[in-house]
Amino acid sequence: MINGKTILITGGTGSFGNKFTQAILTKYKPKKVIIFSRDEFKQYEMAKIFSENKYPIRYFLGDVRDAKRLNRAFEGVDYVVHAAALKQVPALEYNPMEAVKTNILGADNIVEAAIDQKVEKVVALSTDKASNPINLYGATKLAAEKVFIAANAYGGGRVKFCVVRYGNVMGSRGSVIPFFLSLKEQGATEYPITDERMTRFWISLEESVELVLKALIHGAGGESFIPIIPSMRLIDLARAIDAKAKFKIIGIRPGEKLHESLISQDEGYNMRTFQDTYVILPQFFDNKEIHKKYDHCPKVPEGFIYRSDLNEKWLSVDKLKKIVSQIHL
Repeated sequence: MINGKTILITGGTGSFGNKFTQAILTKYKPKKVIIFSRDEFKQYEMAKIFSENKYPIRYFLGDVRDAKRLNRAFEGVDYVVHAAALKQVPALEYNPMEAVKTNILGADNIVEAAIDQKVEKVVALSTDKASNPINLYGATKLAAEKVFIAANAYGGGRVKFCVVRYGNVMGSRGSVIPFFLSLKEQGATEYPITDERMTRFWISLEESVELVLKALIHGAGGESFIPIIPSMRLIDLARAIDAKAKFKIIGIRPGEKLHESLISQDEGYNMRTFQDTYVILPQFFDNKEIHKKYDHCPKVPEGFIYRSDLNEKWLSVDKLKKIVSQIHL
């Protein structure tokens, strides 16, 4: 389904966009890959690796806030992967309308352009912070999820819209692993820990790419795909980076959770397990393809909650050491 298709990635110069582009260009034969983002320098850097002279790739400057530019960029596009977002929690708390403009209104612009240009399928990236959100970032991503899922109904079924929701990405820009590694490189003997009990879901960039590809290939329209991934304790991560590490407890920051949730109890009522992935089915509409694909799939137990501290899969210190050894600053 990927071969011969034109695929556009919003926010395509980020960590995910780079890895997804690499996977698409090396494993498949797309007609064209379009990188849509607002940072010309990042596009310049990315073009050093993925040159327009060597690959069927094009770079479009633009912002998801600009509906007219999106409508132009989506001409002739088959699949859209929407990764563009504002996501720094403290910054968005102080600049709430900027988050709304990009994460929510930008999502609506994606939907309108996709319908107008007759795109086949859109997969939007979301976050664990959208489940029972307590900060503005999570709230805007939850609203964006609702925008994309609802679009399957008012789009007349001509375009299929799906969502993928996952946790922290190992080694991505701004994540805690590069931060701890830089502290170690600087000779630090003490690492800041928000709370000794804190847990998080973790997924590799490669796994996030596979999840999006699964949604592109299998999505019937209206699903939210959630990977079955391990949890880790923040304190174990610090010990994996430096076995002699001492800790400075700095307390949970505003808008931060002690444990992250990927699926709330209420969402579990309308969920199935599909190919080692949880799938939340749409509540307000359905279609024959949804029933055909998922009616035979097992349901989760009543009262199911998918939260990082209640997870059955865990990354040990030894496993975290192996992961950290593969990440370079």
